[in-house]
Amino acid sequence: LIMRNVTQTGGSAAAAVASGLGEGQRLLSRAKRGWVWNQMFVLEEFSGPDPILVGRLHTDLDVGGRNIKYVLAGEGAGTIFAINELTGDIHAMKRLDREEKAEYTLTAQVVNADTDEPLEPPSEFIIKVQDINDNPPQFIEGPYRASVPEMSAVGTPVTRVTATDADDPVYGNSAKLIYSILEGQPYFSVDPNSATIKIALHGMDREMREEYLVVIQAKDMGGHSGGLSGTTTVTVTLTDINDNPPKFSKSLYEFTIPEDLPIGKMGGKVKANDRDIGDNAKSTYNIIEGDDQGMFEIITDSQTQEGILRLKKPLDYETRRAYTLKVEATNVRSEPGSGGPFRDTATVKIVVDDSDEPPIFSKPVYSLEVNENAPINTVIGMVAARDPDSTGSQVRYFIDRHTDMERQFNINADDGKITLAKPLDRETDMWHNITVTAMEVRNHSQISRAIVAIRVMDINDNAPEFANEYEAFLCENGKPGQVIQTVSAVDKDDPVQGHSFNYRLVPEMLNNPNFTIKKNPDNSISVVAKHDAFRRQKQEMYFLPIIVTDNGNPPMSSTNTLTIRVCGCSSDGTVLSCNVEAYVLPIGLSMGALIAILACIILLLVIVVLFVTLRRHKNEPLIIKDDEDVRENIIRYDDEGGGEEDTEAFDIATLQNPDGINGYLPRKDIKPDLQFMPRAGQHSGPNGVDVDEFINVRLHEADNDPTAPPYDSIQIYGYEGRGSIAGSLSSLETASSDSDQNYDYLREWGPRFRRLGELYSVGESDRET
Repeated sequence: LIMRNVTQTGGSAAAAVASGLGEGQRLLSRAKRGWVWNQMFVLEEFSGPDPILVGRLHTDLDVGGRNIKYVLAGEGAGTIFAINELTGDIHAMKRLDREEKAEYTLTAQVVNADTDEPLEPPSEFIIKVQDINDNPPQFIEGPYRASVPEMSAVGTPVTRVTATDADDPVYGNSAKLIYSILEGQPYFSVDPNSATIKIALHGMDREMREEYLVVIQAKDMGGHSGGLSGTTTVTVTLTDINDNPPKFSKSLYEFTIPEDLPIGKMGGKVKANDRDIGDNAKSTYNIIEGDDQGMFEIITDSQTQEGILRLKKPLDYETRRAYTLKVEATNVRSEPGSGGPFRDTATVKIVVDDSDEPPIFSKPVYSLEVNENAPINTVIGMVAARDPDSTGSQVRYFIDRHTDMERQFNINADDGKITLAKPLDRETDMWHNITVTAMEVRNHSQISRAIVAIRVMDINDNAPEFANEYEAFLCENGKPGQVIQTVSAVDKDDPVQGHSFNYRLVPEMLNNPNFTIKKNPDNSISVVAKHDAFRRQKQEMYFLPIIVTDNGNPPMSSTNTLTIRVCGCSSDGTVLSCNVEAYVLPIGLSMGALIAILACIILLLVIVVLFVTLRRHKNEPLIIKDDEDVRENIIRYDDEGGGEEDTEAFDIATLQNPDGINGYLPRKDIKPDLQFMPRAGQHSGPNGVDVDEFINVRLHEADNDPTAPPYDSIQIYGYEGRGSIAGSLSSLETASSDSDQNYDYLREWGPRFRRLGELYSVGESDRET
């Protein structure tokens, strides 16, 4: 195969020319009648609608009308590239774009037109798409934002932009870019090759203008005419530096502050404005002159950057009525080389306004002392308060009774003298903290308070006593001189020199043959046995009275008795038993065993008593005798009834026939203490018992019965009544059937019998149907 490259000029076919390669390069082996080649054909990318001839294939077999055809395979074969089977001409059928694909690898072969049998081996070749300048530069990362400090020097870099060109950077100047600035002069400039934007003007001030818009152009073909271009925008913001000092809005501030303004409260505000922003605009405020006494302070409000003037000490109109301060505002930050932070000063004039002030005590806290034995109305001390106002109102004094609930003290309302109202006891309360109130006579709303701490001084008014209720144990086999018990004493008093107690036996026990006492260095005594002949059978317990005297003035004493029990001890002195009964116990039977046996006996007796009691209650008859009251009473019993057939619980005949009940019937719900003779009951008339009369009689008897309980009891009468116009409602005494009864009269009895009438009427209608 021989491939000829045919180019087109001006869009029309031109004469075919050789590819320009040597014949030896194209024809590697003629002996094999096939051509193995590695040629590259160059075709410019184009955008025209008509097919363009790329080249032509030819074989030596194509002579004399031989039946052959050319076949093309590979990248784009049949879609982008097409071959004429008869002539071998290859055409590009679609637009070629180098930016999409720069080269195509295809395979050409000659085959039999009828059988498609290859006549030559396939030959591979490459079609390379040659670039043309058809892509403009693009700023992929645009638009840009950049910042630079204000007042930056000329030539200070701001930012760098980058444009890309999709054309071939190695072929021609299609991808060679040159940058220029279209908008943003004279403030900024751009390097044509590196695209670095720089400051071009000196003294750019953020306070004058903060933001600039710069337009940058990138043009290919080295910036020459005919090249394509693209643009982007760069927003440049000038950042703040501390180049402006704080400035007070006024050189003189005047404030009027009441003299009763609380400490820490605001008295006024000052403001130093700064054209800078952020931390560069922050300032601190200080008082540099006019406040020698430290009456004021000024702090900075972090939100508003205002100086808050506050009171540090209370004002007094009568002492000083005006203050003139010099206040300074200083920037928090300063720029390097600026010579320090910027400052500004202003004058603040403060006028103190007179106010009606509450009384002032000479002391905030008073400390007084009084002896606990001081008599009533003793003057403990006094407080003093004055009205600081120039008018000088009189002051009256009171004790806040919430702090003196027991009303131990009184105060003179005129001169503030505190006196004793009730006796004191240091051992109960050592300190009394009361609050004294001072009030202006002219203005009762002006009140002040002071704390008075009263300490109750101790006197020797309590006798010493044993620290505990001692009970000593003495072994029968003890030795003479053995310490039985160590005794110490306590005293509620609190002498300044401390406690010192003197112990001695009562005079009648000075010659005690059994015990003696011995003083110890720690203000205690030891009780010592004089002999070893102590026996429980002879005397089980000894009482030793001891007198304890303190060192007060005058001295106080008390007699305390020490109880000493004689006990049986082991050989090592361990107490085993202190009871005399232990000697009469049988050998081998301990006290615990005896207690257990006694407990078992008591438990058996309790069980027997309970059993007998339950049996007795169970055998009591539960039916009501004929001579008992016909009234039903609430009866509790443990036997289960036998239902409707049980006729033992109540005498139904008695309940149904009260005509024979006469005389006094004892009450079942109480047990009378006094017995009364039965009263004769009232007999009914010939027509039977009158229910109303029967109930009234029973009510009269209950009201006049002295044995009746003072509470209401349930009185239930098992009598149905006679003489009613409706007759009996019970079906127990009627011989007629339901079908013989007419219940229409139930509807006339009122709303209480309405439901009953409806039930019987419904039943009658059902029978008719």
